[in-house]
This record gives sequence, C-alpha cells and structure tokens, in this order.
Amino acid sequence: MSVYLDHAATTPMCESAIGAMNTALRKLGNPSSLHTQGRSTRKDVEDAREKIARAAHCQPSEVIFTGSGTEANNAAIKGLYWNSPKKVIVVSSIEHHAVLDPALWLVEHEGAELIQIPVTSAGVIDLDFLSALVTSRGSEIALISVMHSNNETGVIQPIAEVVKIAGDIPVHTDAVQSFSKVPLSYKDLGLFAMTISGHKVGGPLGIGALILRRAVEIPALLHGGGQERDIRSGTLNAPSIVALAAAIEAQAYDAAEVSKLRSHFEEGVLRARPDAVINGQSAPRLPGISNITFPGTQSDSLLLLMDSEKVSCSTGAACTAGVHRPSHVLMAMGLTDIVSQSSLRFSFGATNTQADVDYALSVLPTVIERGLAANAVGKK
Repeated sequence: MSVYLDHAATTPMCESAIGAMNTALRKLGNPSSLHTQGRSTRKDVEDAREKIARAAHCQPSEVIFTGSGTEANNAAIKGLYWNSPKKVIVVSSIEHHAVLDPALWLVEHEGAELIQIPVTSAGVIDLDFLSALVTSRGSEIALISVMHSNNETGVIQPIAEVVKIAGDIPVHTDAVQSFSKVPLSYKDLGLFAMTISGHKVGGPLGIGALILRRAVEIPALLHGGGQERDIRSGTLNAPSIVALAAAIEAQAYDAAEVSKLRSHFEEGVLRARPDAVINGQSAPRLPGISNITFPGTQSDSLLLLMDSEKVSCSTGAACTAGVHRPSHVLMAMGLTDIVSQSSLRFSFGATNTQADVDYALSVLPTVIERGLAANAVGKK
C-alpha cells in the first residue's frame, strides 16, 4: 500500500481537468491569432477566465494568468513596489519564500526596507503590531502582503482585518493553499491583489494567476507581446488554463470530509505519542494540513523512514526540501531551531480515505521509535 499525504505540495489532477486538458492539447491555434483557430482557442481561454473569476469573486478582467503561483507573487510584490514612490514593504514573518524572497531582492537591489509582522505561538499574525506600524509609518508603506493561510501549519490569517487596518495601502494575499478549500472572496476581502495556483486545486502544474484590481496597472516582469493587460507577456497556456478552470468547476475537494480525516489522524497520533505537539492547533486552520512536532527526533530522518513505509509527507514547503535548515515558520511561532527540525507536515486531499489514515497511523509508532534511536546515536 502507498499513501500520499503531501497534498499541500501538489495534489493529483482531477479527472475533469485531465479530460479538459487532453481536449485542449489537441486543438490548434494561438489565442492571440486572429484566424478561426486562434479565435476558437481565445474563446476557450476567456470562458475559463470567467469560470475562475466567478469562483474567486472577481471580474474576469482582473484575472492575469501566469506560469505559477511563484510568478504571480513576484509580479505582485515587485509590481506594487515599483508602482509606488514609497520604500517600505510589510509582510508576515511566516510567508512562503515566493513572497519573502522577492521582497528581500527588492531590499538588496532596489533600496526597499522590509518589515516582518510577528506571529503568536499559534501562528496568527499580530494585528496590534500591524496597527501600530500603519499608524506610525503608514505614509511610507508601499504594500502589505499576508498569506491567506500558511502552507506549513495551515493556520488561516485574518485578512479582512489586515485590509481594514491598511486603509489605502495596497494589500496582497498569497491564497495558493486556501483557494477552493475554504470560503474565499477577493471582492469581499477588499484586496488589491491575490495569488492562486493550479496544482494545489486539482489542476495542472505550471499555471497560476494573479488577481489584480482593474484600475491598478503594475510594471511587467516579462515584456514581449503585451498579453494579460501588458503585465504578463507570453503566449497563453490555453490547455493548462482550461484545465485549471475545469478543476475549480469540479469542486472535488470536500472540506468536511478532509477535515474529518485530519481529525482522526491527529487523534491517532496523540494516542500513539502523547508527547507529540500539533502546531497551530488552537487557531483556525485549513481542513487538510497537520504540522506535528515529535520531540527528540530529526524531521529529515522521519521523512525518509515514513517514505520507506510508503507514506509520503514532508518537512515543510516542497520548494525548500533538501535544504537542511529549521522552518522559519515554526521558529516565528517561538519554537527553537532544534524543535523546528523535529516536525513533519501531513497534508490530506480529495483522494485520501480512512484506509490511508489507518495505514499511516499503523506505521507511525515504529517510525518514531526508529527516529528517536537514530537521533540518539547521532548525538553520541
């Protein structure tokens, strides 16, 4: 038996997305071309744009297709910064590196000042800190970026309150993990910009979108044909766009069922290992993410031991896998570097079953014992 519990890294394409993509791949026509084939492909793209806009509660013209969530985050952070004479960028201390790294690049290359909002031990941003910062330095802030939910702990952030505090300051949110899993409305939140990604919602890899207010024009990262409001040049990836819309429309993710599986898993873990700690448990979380610390172990060893038992999980963000360093998210929550390196992320998705949970729980005690022994030997 093989069990996949790493849906926060990527989740399988749903059948409707695969079918839509196969059909689109067989269709000829550059969507920027004016002939019959081009116009037909353009219609498919625009129909997909409308479906995505309905799901996100935005206008179709506000959906800008990109090659990934990372590209969308870079376009938002850099674009909103370049669009302003102000020099301060504010982000949360638990952002994905797709937000942190472009902000740090602007510090190094463009003279920006980066201020990070601290979080509580539960992993929720400190709204009092943000409020005081906006009160004292609001006139200097170019943008604020706070993720809708954290990719490592699943903790949901109070974005509506962030927008309220920000006032006229542009607010961007990385909603890659949240989109299609919990209620999320771009319009109701009052955001300037929001990022989504295809492979987190049952769509294909290599497609994302930046949702950006119609009245806001930002400098482009890519220059060329002037596609996507002249913000993201490049021939539109019509098959992936169509597949993304199909995945969103399919709504294969049952939040209540996924949440039930996670609850059963966490209850089983605590029965087997009462010393285990579920990080962010006291805060609102996404239905499918469980970040658990196993004291006295080393997360990389646990990951490989779980993999040897045919259970796929992770130590955090997939894009930093293989880099042996403590999680900046867990450390921001107050964990030490040693404890931060004793944690695993298990993430559940639409394709998981109770049998998956039972199997993972059946191998976990042995894995932890082996992990404890390996860590003890390593310290000698």
